[in-house]
Amino acid sequence: MGTKIAVIGVGHLGRHHARILASLPGAELAGVVDRDSRRASEIASLHGTIAYPDVGSLPPQTRAAVVAVPTEFHHQVAMDCIDRGWDVLVEKPLAASVVQAREMVSQATQRGRVLQTGHTERYNPAVRQALSRVTRPRFIEVHRLGTFAPRSLDVDVILDLMIHDLDIALSLDSSGVESVAAVGVNVLTDKMDIANARLGFRSGCVANLTASRISTDRVRKIRIFQSESYLSIDSAMQDLVHYRLEREDGGAARIVQVPSVVEKDEPLRAELMDFVQALSSRRPLVSGEDGLAALELAEKVVLAIVKGGS
Repeated sequence: MGTKIAVIGVGHLGRHHARILASLPGAELAGVVDRDSRRASEIASLHGTIAYPDVGSLPPQTRAAVVAVPTEFHHQVAMDCIDRGWDVLVEKPLAASVVQAREMVSQATQRGRVLQTGHTERYNPAVRQALSRVTRPRFIEVHRLGTFAPRSLDVDVILDLMIHDLDIALSLDSSGVESVAAVGVNVLTDKMDIANARLGFRSGCVANLTASRISTDRVRKIRIFQSESYLSIDSAMQDLVHYRLEREDGGAARIVQVPSVVEKDEPLRAELMDFVQALSSRRPLVSGEDGLAALELAEKVVLAIVKGGS
């Protein structure tokens, strides 16, 4: 049998964590927890496990947990799990605030626990292949547009959608962000529903990120420009187009398309496979520190919007 992993919160995303863990090699779904007992029982029944009323009721053999509750409860639930000695995968954003995220990272470090952040876009096969081809990005442009849905409204569009791309930008350029300019507006909710951020890195790279949850179409496009090379990613379709400048001896330079065959996969499944492997390796692809860094940058984006509007 595999490692017993519980799923805490089986709403829109948590139910998919439960579905995948129920059949994932090396893992065993230890149980599910949700404040909606009917929903918990339904998901448990679907996947041959048991619904529990709270974290403390989970079986003592539980060794790890996926935290997929609303963002405002990430800190409370994750800290409880870490204190029980469990390794934890927390859905993005890591916490509702930087202060909470720092406490989670610190506690996990002190207890020697794995803390992984659920930035699923880093597990998208097209994104992973593109990132492996980037050497020194000069300009990054992202459009992450979604249609309106009555969920994840406890956070603004920056923590809901843009944080994926803040994480990707930080993974592409480790030189550090030295400038942030941003705008954002409320449209259908009392929080920002559409935002644009322009990040300046110490390396000279610039990232222009747009996120919306009130668009008519669903768009997931990432474009990365570097010296003599251009990559375009459609993460929704898991497609990658890569062009580079090729110079022939004595001839003119020409643009050629680099072959890109992406083996499509469910990013969430890849993320959970990484979590299971990290229970042994102790090194997830997207760590708690990565989640904290993305959250710190997200707060800088929000602050830039507030300052710009004052």
